[in-house]
Amino acid sequence: MFDREKWGEVFESIGKNKLRAVLTGFAVFWGIFMLIILLGAGSGLRNGFEYNFRNTATNSISIGGGETSKPWKGLPANRDIQLTEDDIDALRNAIPGMEHIRGRYRVWRGQSQLQYGMNYGSFSIRGIGPESQALEKQIIIKGRFINEVDEQQERKVIVIAEDCRKELFKDEEPLDKWINVNGVPFLVVGLYKFETGGHNTMERSPVFIPLNAAQKVFNAKRDVDDIMFSFADASIAGAKQAELRAVHTIARRHDFDPTDERALWVNNNLENVGMIGGIFNGITAFLWFVGIGSLIAGIVGISNIMLIVVKERTREIGIRKALGATPANVVGQVMLEAVFVTAMAGWAGLVLGVFLMEGIASVVPGSEFFRDPSIQIDVAVWALVALILAGALAGLDPRATCCGHTSY
Repeated sequence: MFDREKWGEVFESIGKNKLRAVLTGFAVFWGIFMLIILLGAGSGLRNGFEYNFRNTATNSISIGGGETSKPWKGLPANRDIQLTEDDIDALRNAIPGMEHIRGRYRVWRGQSQLQYGMNYGSFSIRGIGPESQALEKQIIIKGRFINEVDEQQERKVIVIAEDCRKELFKDEEPLDKWINVNGVPFLVVGLYKFETGGHNTMERSPVFIPLNAAQKVFNAKRDVDDIMFSFADASIAGAKQAELRAVHTIARRHDFDPTDERALWVNNNLENVGMIGGIFNGITAFLWFVGIGSLIAGIVGISNIMLIVVKERTREIGIRKALGATPANVVGQVMLEAVFVTAMAGWAGLVLGVFLMEGIASVVPGSEFFRDPSIQIDVAVWALVALILAGALAGLDPRATCCGHTSY
């Protein structure tokens, strides 16, 4: 394998046929390069869509009130369904394996004004329960999140994000400072991490206040805009069963047909994750199919070139056999050339593909559609090893021509 004379003959053969060697190598290079690019792009798409679920419990369901479209028990259609805290209590008892549940109320259904001193800012204000953090995974940087005592005592406290801190407090420490929320003072008790989706850098973070305080201060009675809960049975069947129980429970309380799809809007995160996972499994399988097809094309190219090489060197091979060369020596020489060309071109394709993926990851901003394109290095290495082995087999392909019983 490390015979200097053999390697000299390999380089001499390649040097005499530079164009042929380059074209052979390019087929291999392109095959593994395309495999790396396709798998990296597929990984970027998957990471982008999975990023949408980063701050939400996957085994969770959200429900919001809508408008009925069917008459029910003498009641007319086109009735608004307004959810309340009583619905939260009913769901807590109706869903087996309930883990967490929270209601949410959006103050004034849009942007509201916050003020600290002479600084102002418009932010979405959300009244939420303390279990929201377990469901939506807000990451606290400083201070704390809203807790049970805040909710029970209807405390006027608020949790803000970094963009709100910069706009209202500049370089000041925000904790334990009072800010006006639509003219009502609230005490800042926490600072949480907020991440935009990537495509909208101007998107502002919501601020959080206790649900009971939001209802009392802004005259919302016991109303909530939506309810979110998580459950122990994190299977598709369990998610569907929890969804049906929730819809029927609310339908009984508000007197509407449980089959009326417009009466409530329902977002089942577990079903969403399963559907997206199935889609990307199909995409990944297709990309593997295309990538492997590119590799096979490269392997076929090597085999054909090696066959041409052997035919061109028939006289030389005959002379070598006459001088005492064994069939193993002759086959080894051809295989060595095939493996060398395959390994060098495959390694170049691997390195360039990985570097290109890293470059794209560092330049392209992450979004909910495409983020952090990468490939597992062990997959890339195994692809290269498989390609080298295929190159060795391609060198064996013309064996009958070079080592048969034909007289030279």
